[in-house]
Amino acid sequence: MPDNGRKADTVTLTIDGREVTVPKGTSLLHAAEGLGVEVPHYCYHPGLSAPAQCRICLVEVEGAPKLQPSCVTMAEDGQVVHTESPSAVRMRKGVLEFYLVNHPLDCPICDMSGECMLQDYVFEEGREKGRSREPKRVFGRDDFGGDVLFYGDRCVMCTRCVRFMDEVARDPRLTVVERGSRAVIDTFFEHGLEGASYAGNIVDICPVGALVSKDFLHKARAWDLDHTESICPGCSQGCNIELHTRDNLVQRLKPRENQEVNGHWMCDYGRANYEWMNHPGRLEEPEVGRGNDRRPADWQEALASLFQRLSDAGGAGVRIVGSPLASNEALAGLAALGGEVGSIEACVFRSPRAPDEDPLPGFPTLVRRRDLAPNVDGAGILGFERVGGDDAAGGLREVAGHDGIILVLGDELRDQSEDFGAAASLFVYLGTADSPAARNADFVLPVTTFAEEEGSFVNVLGRVQRFRQGLQAPGYARPAWLVLGALVGALRGDGTPASAADAFERMAEAHAAFAGLTWEAIGTSGTRLEAAHA
Repeated sequence: MPDNGRKADTVTLTIDGREVTVPKGTSLLHAAEGLGVEVPHYCYHPGLSAPAQCRICLVEVEGAPKLQPSCVTMAEDGQVVHTESPSAVRMRKGVLEFYLVNHPLDCPICDMSGECMLQDYVFEEGREKGRSREPKRVFGRDDFGGDVLFYGDRCVMCTRCVRFMDEVARDPRLTVVERGSRAVIDTFFEHGLEGASYAGNIVDICPVGALVSKDFLHKARAWDLDHTESICPGCSQGCNIELHTRDNLVQRLKPRENQEVNGHWMCDYGRANYEWMNHPGRLEEPEVGRGNDRRPADWQEALASLFQRLSDAGGAGVRIVGSPLASNEALAGLAALGGEVGSIEACVFRSPRAPDEDPLPGFPTLVRRRDLAPNVDGAGILGFERVGGDDAAGGLREVAGHDGIILVLGDELRDQSEDFGAAASLFVYLGTADSPAARNADFVLPVTTFAEEEGSFVNVLGRVQRFRQGLQAPGYARPAWLVLGALVGALRGDGTPASAADAFERMAEAHAAFAGLTWEAIGTSGTRLEAAHA
């Protein structure tokens, strides 16, 4: 048998006149995607089973007796496929007409407008005018419980939501009731979605506006939102997400696909954990002086004065409090600063903890982890020790009364008394909000949240992942890695890191766990730490 150079585990076929080679078991829909050809589809989702019931993904395969559903028809050697043949286009146009028979024309008030697959497909190749003369059916709005509302009139019966709850959440609270044109998605009697840990995902995967979020309802239009790749701060799982922002406020969080971490999904706890990023009352400018002597200063004055105080410290004992919400670059800079000015006697952080883990049965590596902060493992790798209770309180008694140097990063002083750090020879606080416990700080330096800067976290799986800046910082707040890097650079005489990538490079040089890992190698999906040493 002649060797044509292809591996036995691939097949070659022709789609719309172009030849493509794909692995065996690839559907025609995915094979077309590899060529940049989008075949319309509703019921198919890569994280769910494929029932082939929406019938809009039909394509013509030469030799087949009828049009084939591309989501479940596997690519075979020698196939010739047409996605834009007259019969395929006619079928799609007909299916779209059936969907619009009862679908309300309420795009101007629908939350999915701008993201709706039905809207897109009808615009591309649907009929200009409908031919139905009968009144549309009316189902109205139903509260499914939790954060989910259901608009039955908009539903195209793709059953993605039902299959997600059955196959992935393994919590079958949704079903299809009635038949034919009366079919509708519904909950089981009085059992709604209240308490379901992953129900928000059915809003994400709904291809039309049938399922919407109460939290996001009428809040913003899709085309007004900026999308920024980020990492969920809700727990140490490190789900890949997008920050959807408008008017410099986070409007919602959406999961971003990463099969090594969270697949296509995220938990509802993390999804709802974003309002703190929009909190008012932020620190906006540096301040120097203790108590009643505190006064505003610009960055140049504040850092010059702090540099002089640190230079004169003369090897004093240093106690450091970090935050598991801070980036690796910031925590590494904090530890480096402590080591430059004296002997580090304590390097601690506190993190809230949940009583139980909450796994997603259909995707077992996705878990709402016990540590409810994104960089607990990064802090541990960088030499910080966890202290305090599961409510992230206590554990700072030895730091509070220290008579040497105290360095605090993050909003870790909210439960501390006003005499925190009163005996310290130098008390530096880098945070986003003021607190009574910071009144004894000699320097109060405003820093950004993770949403306002670039940086990286290490999740519970030992995976380093990058996040990007989605919001503009308030006032004169600056990334902590930049402030700390400037001080460390001045003390060492080697300059200030110009970017998060520079700060990461310095951290990798100082900490063996990150050695050999580059900012570029982390990419958009992250990489495991041990991979850098393989």
